[in-house]
Amino acid sequence: MEIKEVFAQNLRAARQQKGLSQEELAHRAEIDRTYISSLERSIYNASIDVVERLAIALEIQAADLLRRPPSDT
Repeated sequence: MEIKEVFAQNLRAARQQKGLSQEELAHRAEIDRTYISSLERSIYNASIDVVERLAIALEIQAADLLRRPPSDT
């Protein structure tokens, strides 16, 4: 699995775990909602700055968004 797919899955899971819509997460991270949607569908690569902004908005560590699942080594 490519890192952007790992990021996409982790982003969606973290957002849903917090009970946030894409729109609410976008507002908190000051990012366009359509960009959040594209990130979750692995269309775009996120810059390190965007990863950090999303992590802060989700109240998690940026590394959590990039962590591969144990079975994907």
